[in-house]
Amino acid sequence: MFVWVMIGFMVYAMFLTFQGVESRQVAYSEFKSMVKKGEVASVTFTDRTIEAELAPAASGPLGETSVHVSSHLPPVDDPELLDMLEEHGVEVRARESGGGALGWIAGLVPWLLIFGVWYLLWRRMSGGLGGLGGGFGRDGLGDFLKGRAKKVEQTETPSTRFDDIAGQDNAKREVTELLTFLRDPERYRRLGAEMPHGILLEGPPGTGKTMLARALAGEAGVPFYSTSASEFIEVFVGVGASRVRKLFEEAKKNAPAIIFMDELDSVGRVRGAGLGGGHDEREQTLNQILAEMDGFEGHEAVVVMAATNRPDVLDPALLRPGRFDRHITLELPDVDAREAILRVHTRKVPLDADVDLQSVARATPGFSGADLRNLVNEAAMAAAREGCERVANRHFEEMRDRIIMGTVRTMAIHEEEKHRLAVHESGHTALAYYLPNTDPLHKVTIIPRGRALGGTHQLPEIERHTLSEEYLHDRLAVILGGRAAEKVFLGSLSSGADEDIRMATQLARGMVGRWGMSEEVGPVDVRESEDHPFLGREIAQPRRFSEATAAAADHAVKRYLVEAEERAVATLEGHRRQIEQLVDALEKRETLDRNEIAVCLGPKEVGGRSRRSETPGSQQDARRRDTED
Repeated sequence: MFVWVMIGFMVYAMFLTFQGVESRQVAYSEFKSMVKKGEVASVTFTDRTIEAELAPAASGPLGETSVHVSSHLPPVDDPELLDMLEEHGVEVRARESGGGALGWIAGLVPWLLIFGVWYLLWRRMSGGLGGLGGGFGRDGLGDFLKGRAKKVEQTETPSTRFDDIAGQDNAKREVTELLTFLRDPERYRRLGAEMPHGILLEGPPGTGKTMLARALAGEAGVPFYSTSASEFIEVFVGVGASRVRKLFEEAKKNAPAIIFMDELDSVGRVRGAGLGGGHDEREQTLNQILAEMDGFEGHEAVVVMAATNRPDVLDPALLRPGRFDRHITLELPDVDAREAILRVHTRKVPLDADVDLQSVARATPGFSGADLRNLVNEAAMAAAREGCERVANRHFEEMRDRIIMGTVRTMAIHEEEKHRLAVHESGHTALAYYLPNTDPLHKVTIIPRGRALGGTHQLPEIERHTLSEEYLHDRLAVILGGRAAEKVFLGSLSSGADEDIRMATQLARGMVGRWGMSEEVGPVDVRESEDHPFLGREIAQPRRFSEATAAAADHAVKRYLVEAEERAVATLEGHRRQIEQLVDALEKRETLDRNEIAVCLGPKEVGGRSRRSETPGSQQDARRRDTED
């Protein structure tokens, strides 16, 4: 629109300038000859150009048209020109260059460009308000302060329903109670119950927090306002608080209503956290949210739902009753929940007869709902690439390995390195096979994937919510099994145990500093600084343990790791012949499943106990486990 307005101005100026004018270019000598003949009525000087209006007798028989001629003055001044013009009675005028309508527009264009650039910047800062003057009209600035919260009308509610969410029965039950309260509030008020002011959905990423809110919008028959907490933050201090006020005012007018804020931690972090925590605009916005949530009246029936995967960094004022009264935790799904989620996501996917969703669910421990959805989609894409009509079980197996370890890499590995890699992975596999408190093996491979050159996969038969000391010690031995195998069968170490050492050290520090399993330290919290959500909080808080305690913790961690490696070496030495068979088979076939592993390693020792379980500190646990067996 701005460009078209400028074009219109220029066309109009040209129309005014040349309207009714007929002009032709003549030589300077011819122009002087016309003056001498008396054919020129008036002249106008503009810089080095002269424009002449001819007399009526020279312009035509009726003189109805004013004819103009123009000529350029020579670079050398002509002192006789003015005397000649006065002698023949020619009217002389002069004007500055750039005058007229075109000159006026030429002076206006820079200001119009400045105005246009400033207007575009204002629109961008205000979120792209529509229409010319959207930033200055009656609703422009109001829209900027109001923000971009989307009201989901009943006629355009999301298609997601509670039936589309599997594996989160407790969360759905609590949210369903909220819907009942909104639809029939008198049922609860008769007994003196008040509607919860806020519901906080917390849990790891991908567990379905936003999807649960979308299902609530699909099920609710009330106005639903959806926004992200980051939408409140702007470069101008005070804009976020204004947006919060307007959002809550709109929701109160349409009560009962629901407000959903995604990623609450972006604005609700702890105030005054020090380095990395303070921000004037964010803190003012948080203060306004606290004031609005605590100012609800009983008849307004406005409920705030929020989602976050970082509840540990939220301000305590947000979490108290009266603001977010209920905290609903969405955990990673167990095996039954994973199977239900897979059935939801495979409704429209044609599956082959060999696909067992229960087996797929058991093979995906630790997968969230989003991970499972991605697994189904990747398997369907793999089947489509191959031109298959149905998705087979091998597609799920291949895509599971791709999600966990990455895509298969084509690498030229020489025989010596391939043998070392087979020995390393065989060490992990043998320890996981022979030790009594480990998860069952799924397969072992030396095919490079992602950043790993190989991998040993274990699948737990049960969902573990707590980890016993025996399981953790066996887990340490399994992690260090690759390094121990290189030491036993090759007589030297390599850099292939880099990630193993990091994982084992992290696990051992958790056993000592978090779970109090060491005799040297005891039940003392000796956590690393990485547990702190903010650098400022770490600096501001004093250290909670002495240097002597830290040294004792380091000694305990080292003892755990050394004992685990010694135990791994002893186990490998006791089964050298079987492990050599496994190494040979792995070099030839590159991937072995659990049955092929069992053929190479032979029968397990029945009733085997870890050396750690025979120590005096664990005898009571061993007797209790024997009783349970």
